[in-house]
Amino acid sequence: MTDHLKNVAQRTFNETKVADGFIILTHQNDSNGIDIVQRDIDSKFIQFHFCLKGSSMFMFNNGSYVLNIKEETALLLYNPQRDLPIHMKVQPKSWLVSLVFSIQKFHSLFSQEANYITFLSGDNKDKKYYKDSVITPSMAIVLNQLINYNLNGSLKNLYFKAKAYELLSLYFNRSEDANIEQCPFLADETNVLKIKKAKDIIIARMAEPPSLQELADEIQLSLKKLKEGFKEIYGDSVFSFLFDYKMEVARKLLESGENNVNEVGLKVGYSTSSHFIAAFKKKYGTTPKKYIMSVSS
Repeated sequence: MTDHLKNVAQRTFNETKVADGFIILTHQNDSNGIDIVQRDIDSKFIQFHFCLKGSSMFMFNNGSYVLNIKEETALLLYNPQRDLPIHMKVQPKSWLVSLVFSIQKFHSLFSQEANYITFLSGDNKDKKYYKDSVITPSMAIVLNQLINYNLNGSLKNLYFKAKAYELLSLYFNRSEDANIEQCPFLADETNVLKIKKAKDIIIARMAEPPSLQELADEIQLSLKKLKEGFKEIYGDSVFSFLFDYKMEVARKLLESGENNVNEVGLKVGYSTSSHFIAAFKKKYGTTPKKYIMSVSS
């Protein structure tokens, strides 16, 4: 029983309020255990949940009813007759993005298109609505940008708002060309999967990452397409993305207190502590030692 409890952790969403009646929730469970995340949502809100990676389970009525959401699946939930609080069991290595709108806010976005969007039509507007659908490659790009955003904090709300509207546009655009990316080479879903594989490779080998050419060869993509595609999907160059990832891992390792500064530096690929300290200070504006002191005080 003790081991089971150790593998289940209570977590919270990263929450961004982008407007009245409109919030974005993100959660990354990169651990080997299960996360339980909860958020009260009443009946006046409509929910869009996107499982970008892994899988999760919605639990309703104290767990008497379970709804699964699998990798690369979107789930729309709306029930004007009852509250639908979010109570999710997030499996290991799973990423989620959720858009939550008040129905008034949502109506205002589509007031001219109410007959086009099924659940907003006159016959259905007061009925409960549950719908799952596939996350297209174009939607996956936007979702990754929300998860991996790397902007000044003051720009976050504006960026999230723009990306949420882009995501909704793609969600409701079900024409033949809905999957085609603006970047021509990304119209090929196989290449999108190769770029995702490249990201997984550099994360798995962050202490000794391959060169860009070696990475391109391994995923069987040209160097040019690797650079363009990675920038398009993740909003950053390969090694800038890896740097931010390594610094985030380092920050969490320092907070855990299980390793000293030298050991953390080695774990994320710095052979000398001076190089690690300089890199950490470049990212966070303080040294690892001072950072440890600030979180432990």
